[in-house]
Amino acid sequence: MYAIFHEHPDWFRPLFNELSARQIPYVQLDPTRHYFDIEEKTYPYALFFNRMSPSAYLRDGVQGIFYTLNFLKHLEDNGIPTVNGYKAFTYETSKALQLSLLERLGLGYPKARVVNHVSQLAAAAEGLRFPVVVKANIGGSGAGITRYDSLEVLQEAVVQGDISFGIDHTALLQEFIPARGGFITRVETLGGKYLYAIRVYTTGESFNLCPADICQTNDGKELVRNACALDAPKNGLKVEAYTPPDEVIQAIETIVQETGIDVGGIEYIIDDRDGSLLYYDINALSNFVADADNVIGFNPHKKLVDFLQTKAAQTVSPLTHAH
Repeated sequence: MYAIFHEHPDWFRPLFNELSARQIPYVQLDPTRHYFDIEEKTYPYALFFNRMSPSAYLRDGVQGIFYTLNFLKHLEDNGIPTVNGYKAFTYETSKALQLSLLERLGLGYPKARVVNHVSQLAAAAEGLRFPVVVKANIGGSGAGITRYDSLEVLQEAVVQGDISFGIDHTALLQEFIPARGGFITRVETLGGKYLYAIRVYTTGESFNLCPADICQTNDGKELVRNACALDAPKNGLKVEAYTPPDEVIQAIETIVQETGIDVGGIEYIIDDRDGSLLYYDINALSNFVADADNVIGFNPHKKLVDFLQTKAAQTVSPLTHAH
């Protein structure tokens, strides 16, 4: 039996449909309403698939985020095979760690500072080009991102108390990147390898760096990241299949292998100011693009379940039995 650890009511229905079609037994576990016994060393799971979202705090699920890190470590220490396990979720819940990894790998990313108190924002902005964005270290779904066009505007927001750093009280102060061509590229990976890529364009004359910065509807309301990149075909955004250059694919495969992400998406952008390629988001929670058959020509959930079956078969352990 597979355990699917998730808190969102809708995102993973295609996964459940594919598991059911193959008659693979599974159980859904809610990370926001859960407990585990420190003494427990055996579990009835052939595979534990972590689908916890860092945006759960937007849905009254903040208690599940840090808890999930503890539970994943407990499972792995007791030999339970995990997908998107402790290491992957550590990177998923820290944009600062993501940028530190990109720096270590010598890959481009938007210039940034890591800040833990709003009083430090003005000083941290020295050397950054405006506009800048303040981005919560644990965001998810595009939440907690605000743009500031000048130092004065940023300082006024500090004075007014308008800035929130999110649930770990840590944020990135990062250069806003104007997107060349009005699009971003999202690359999906599976098992540490390239799966497919899409370009996501906005409609109209403006480009709001969706989903790198703020995803907006026509009335200016923020959209969640999932609606921007992955549900883009449903939301009036132009999406097209795209194959990145070989060196980009290689770089992205290195990123997901280094982070332990079994299934995830990496987003990058071309900086219109100088043409540089910048990686800006590493996602261990990937739901795949909507209308995938028409957009990319195949159903990625079939390949995902293929991967889960292979991993479960490779990691059969005497510890994973019912009790």
